[in-house]
Amino acid sequence: MHQSESSLEDIEKHSKSEQDAETKQEPRPEPETKLKTELITPNPDDFPDGGLQAWTVVAGGFCAIFCSFGWINCIGVFQNYYEQNQLKQYSSSTIAWIPSTQSFMLFFPGFFAGKMSDELGPRIPILLGSFLHIFGLMMTSISTKYYQFFLAQSVCSGLGCSFLFYPAIAACGSWFLRHRALAFGIMVSGSSIGGVVLPIMVQHLIPRIGFGWTMRAVAFMFLGLLIIANLTIKSRLPPARRAFDFMDLVRPFTEKPYLLLALASFFIYIGGFLPFNFLIVQAEASGMSTKLASYLIPILNGVSTFGRIVPAHVGDTFGVFNVMIVISAFGGIMTLAIWLPAAANALIIIYAIMYGFASGCTLSIIPAMVAKLGKINQLGARSGALYAFSSIGVLVGSPIGGAIQNSQHGRYSGLIIFAGVTSLIGTLFAVLSRTAQVGFKIKAKV
Repeated sequence: MHQSESSLEDIEKHSKSEQDAETKQEPRPEPETKLKTELITPNPDDFPDGGLQAWTVVAGGFCAIFCSFGWINCIGVFQNYYEQNQLKQYSSSTIAWIPSTQSFMLFFPGFFAGKMSDELGPRIPILLGSFLHIFGLMMTSISTKYYQFFLAQSVCSGLGCSFLFYPAIAACGSWFLRHRALAFGIMVSGSSIGGVVLPIMVQHLIPRIGFGWTMRAVAFMFLGLLIIANLTIKSRLPPARRAFDFMDLVRPFTEKPYLLLALASFFIYIGGFLPFNFLIVQAEASGMSTKLASYLIPILNGVSTFGRIVPAHVGDTFGVFNVMIVISAFGGIMTLAIWLPAAANALIIIYAIMYGFASGCTLSIIPAMVAKLGKINQLGARSGALYAFSSIGVLVGSPIGGAIQNSQHGRYSGLIIFAGVTSLIGTLFAVLSRTAQVGFKIKAKV
């Protein structure tokens, strides 16, 4: 009896210890929970490098950049048009502030547009940019005075372009690694296609329907394309939602390779937009017919499509810094060797082709170079900070070029030398940035 009671107690103790063991082991499905968390929060280092979603983002980015950077690429048309029509009482240098400020507004607010994209995702900045860009063009269509063109076209529309460009860059960068430069090249080729289509469209519509309705027609076309962009552009990574820190704008410049790349971009952008702004007026001054000269910017932008895609693809294989250095040096040399002595139509057209290819690479591969320096989850802010710094060069480049041209009483040699030399100085800083990363290893893939 005594023995059976003790055995009963043993059984109860044994079952209780088993229950305790089961209770302790209950949270066994932890790996499944961990797996779910991993699925919900993508690994920043795990890039799909393709697939339907990734290439849909590229397509949407193409539409956004067609409407933003593509519009900036045809500003040379307005420099020429305003000199002959609404603003003919102003000097070439004064009018140049309109396109140069529009280019500046594309680049300078880039840090805020990129930061907003990193923290909130691309949807909100792209929606804001769509509104500002279209509203600015509508207001330009009813402008008659200098300050009205400046506020509507340069400030409002230009700011809208900024909030379209950087979120697309940041979103695309989160989907690609091995083919990142190629993806950027295809997406940014929207600016080249826009630079072909939009100048021809504007110049053919103005004589038929007038300046006002031409600007409205462009705005309505952009509305359709930006609806596609708003629906398709999204980041693979969730929004960081970090508190705003102004030092995020300054901190990248403490990195030597980044600072040197920013200086390279600054000097390249001082001279890089001068052919876009002044090639038409220089060609007409050299005796080219107005009809033929009107196709120079479309030719330049058409060839730059190949300059954006082909070198970008090569950059994925041989290194984006290596490719950019070679192509930007080529662009500066072509400016001094061909555009400077060019007086005949054939040489000017050859220069448009050569520079178009070079500018396609140098003006589009920089985001891939920033991504090469690391911190992909901050790509929007880091690209924006670099472009904000470079935008000062964009702002002052065209007015300085216009002032040089005015001081030479209509001759363009000084402006052309200025464009070529600044491009070569920028190339030198790109070489120094590469050296800061890998030293003097010529064969290094950077």
